[in-house]
Amino acid sequence: MRILRIWLLTLAAIAIAAPLAAQEVNAPKPDTGHITGTVTDVNDDPVPSATVVLEGPAPADPRTVVSNDNGFFEFNDLTPGIPYHVTVSAPGFGNWTSPDVILKPDETLILTGSKLQIAQALTTISVAYTAEEVATEQVKVEEQQRVLGIIPNFYVVYDHNAEPLTAKLKFKLALRTSADPATLVGVGVLAAIHQAADIPNYGQGWGAYGKRYGASAADGISAIMLGGAILPSLLHQDPRYFYQGTGTNKSRTLHALSSPFVCRGDNGRLQPNYSTIGGDLASAALSNAYYPASDRGARQTFETVIINTAERMFTALAQEFIVGRFTSKGKPKN
Repeated sequence: MRILRIWLLTLAAIAIAAPLAAQEVNAPKPDTGHITGTVTDVNDDPVPSATVVLEGPAPADPRTVVSNDNGFFEFNDLTPGIPYHVTVSAPGFGNWTSPDVILKPDETLILTGSKLQIAQALTTISVAYTAEEVATEQVKVEEQQRVLGIIPNFYVVYDHNAEPLTAKLKFKLALRTSADPATLVGVGVLAAIHQAADIPNYGQGWGAYGKRYGASAADGISAIMLGGAILPSLLHQDPRYFYQGTGTNKSRTLHALSSPFVCRGDNGRLQPNYSTIGGDLASAALSNAYYPASDRGARQTFETVIINTAERMFTALAQEFIVGRFTSKGKPKN
């Protein structure tokens, strides 16, 4: 009987405790919050499969979900009163992070503003140019320079830091100048002037004009090739005129007048202009081979050199103060 009574008491205790336990298990949780949202791009198109990360102070955080085909995501059972923030990322887009979100009990917050911007691709391209490549491009620019758009002005440099010319470029520039149609027309005009002045002493008539044209062409080509290509290549000097363009009129005048006697070397330093002086001497001496006897000799040779030097000084002055203002493709002048 005692045992039976113990079992009855035990069963009664269980019967009483079971409803209490069930009530405790089924007791309502504190009201939790919810966060939902839709991931879109700047065009309001949904972004599926975006990674959405919820971060907060709880040890169970962060939580991660993936947006569905409509870009929708949600987080449930969130603790009210503590700060959360959401970070959204997707391939090809920049990340988006929300400000801190603090939920109220039983609040469902629709997170707005989660628009993903297309990620900016930063690409650094390093391009290395050799000095020869730079000089080649500079010569291409110089070959476009013309006074009044007609007369070649290829031997003037407007960039004070221009790269030195290679021997190949010196010959290229000389041949380009010699063969330019405007140069050939200029030779014809010069031959006509010499015809009128009866120099050299070839006489008159079309035959004499043809000889003067040939002599003028030979003078010009030999001076250009010798003083602008051959000697500058051998002596490593730059045959071009470096336009100053700034400073006082006095300094610019001295710069222009000294150009037949001072040049820039391929090393960038100023040095005696052996190329121009030597080229004029050699060209004048060579003319003795085709000038008539009355126009040959040492005296005529040195007179030609002096005349050529004076012409170079005048031309440099014109380049510095006049021509530079009218040269196409040149840099802006004063």
